[in-house]
Amino acid sequence: MVEVLINGRTVSVAEGTTILKAAEQAGIDIPHFCYHPAFPPDGSCRMCLVEIEGQPKLELSCSTVVRPGLKVLTASPPVLAARRDILEMFLAEHPLDCPICDKAGECLLQDYYQAHSFLRGRFWEAREKREKLLPLGRRLLLDRERCVLCTRCVRFLQLYTGTGELGVFERAVRTEIGTFEDRPVDNDYSGNLVDLCPVGAITDADFRFRTRAWFLDRKPSLCPKCGRGCNISVDVVCGYPLPPRERRLYRIRPRENPDVNGYWVCDIGRYAYAADLRDNRRIQAAFVRNGEETPVPVDEALARVAAALKAAVRGGRAERLAVVLNSSLTNEELSQARELFVSRLGVKNVSFADPLPGQADGRLLTAERCGNARGVADSGFPAADLNPKTWAEGSDAALIFGSHLLDAQRREEIIAGLAKVPFKALFAAHPTPLDGAVDVIVPVSLAAEKGGHLTNVDGRVQAFEPVWPAAGDGLAESVILGRLREELG
Repeated sequence: MVEVLINGRTVSVAEGTTILKAAEQAGIDIPHFCYHPAFPPDGSCRMCLVEIEGQPKLELSCSTVVRPGLKVLTASPPVLAARRDILEMFLAEHPLDCPICDKAGECLLQDYYQAHSFLRGRFWEAREKREKLLPLGRRLLLDRERCVLCTRCVRFLQLYTGTGELGVFERAVRTEIGTFEDRPVDNDYSGNLVDLCPVGAITDADFRFRTRAWFLDRKPSLCPKCGRGCNISVDVVCGYPLPPRERRLYRIRPRENPDVNGYWVCDIGRYAYAADLRDNRRIQAAFVRNGEETPVPVDEALARVAAALKAAVRGGRAERLAVVLNSSLTNEELSQARELFVSRLGVKNVSFADPLPGQADGRLLTAERCGNARGVADSGFPAADLNPKTWAEGSDAALIFGSHLLDAQRREEIIAGLAKVPFKALFAAHPTPLDGAVDVIVPVSLAAEKGGHLTNVDGRVQAFEPVWPAAGDGLAESVILGRLREELG
């Protein structure tokens, strides 16, 4: 450990720590644009200059390593004057379009101007005009007038994804960020460029002009789209400025966790999960089918399911029940399902239907495209193979949890087998081709709408809380299993 003096306070940090990180650990903010903890220091923005006793000039705090006896001032008159000058140079060409910029309320340039400058510009010349709506690929739009050339985006694509689609072109006042030979940014982590940009230069076409940052309610959650269990922030608006009782999800962003996902989240977790959560894609009411699909209260739908289970149990035919679960259920729901179906009812035909596996990329994405496959494996659940022939030949009732039963390769066999089962109930969040083949549909909630624990691919158990209520009449599977247990006594 090394002791240094920052603004008169003694700070003890590990050897090799930079001044900026040491100040951060002491709760002292040093402004910066180009620095990011995931990358080596770059030193291009000059905003992090500090005064070091005995040094003839100001030094970069992002790249200067602490040493014993170092005395640092982060807010001395020379430092504050340097920050004002640097901000003035940034704003000399930066468009003053904060009222329409998506980054307003989250922009570092905006924050630093309010904290360190508030000076009127002294440049009378017209600002440089640059391209303002340049598609970069994968929903990304670049406004070159707003860019402060921090190069965070360039370094991310070089150091993390290794794809290197962006570079710095030209020199001096003509310097700009661009793609090589007009090839778009095309990788599964491109959405992180929007989060990395400290100003409003790179924006997301899905979020652009849809709301303002200060209306968003940011809720912590977990991504269930693969086995990594990335920590995410779900940004929602409930009520004002929307009409009363209306809600809307606007975006998903990564939440820092060095042990799981670091600072990033893949585009599948960012965009596909956001699409899953939007109300217009959801089953919002329960249905029963008697020749035609009829909406019913969710309690009535559950009563019909319970009646079918009661009939099987009273007839001593529990072995003729088929239950299909999925590997996105929480650890608590898996425990409930095992207790109800296996321990209490003695159901032998319990299987799992999950999305088809994808390709692991060696970064965050795993081959499993469900959130709790490791939890299922650790639970010791005695799951049988997905066997449509068993249903066709020997099932009186089938309970299907999840929307991915027909993702399996034997889709035609599954549909034919289900057609011979007298009673079928589907518990799902999204419409599927299976909807027309079942007798009862009960809407369920997604991970962001319930709480519990998921076990990621590394065996790390992570807790999460509900972000907002389920869509429509949707219920958590834990509630459904609890009600069925009560109905069965």
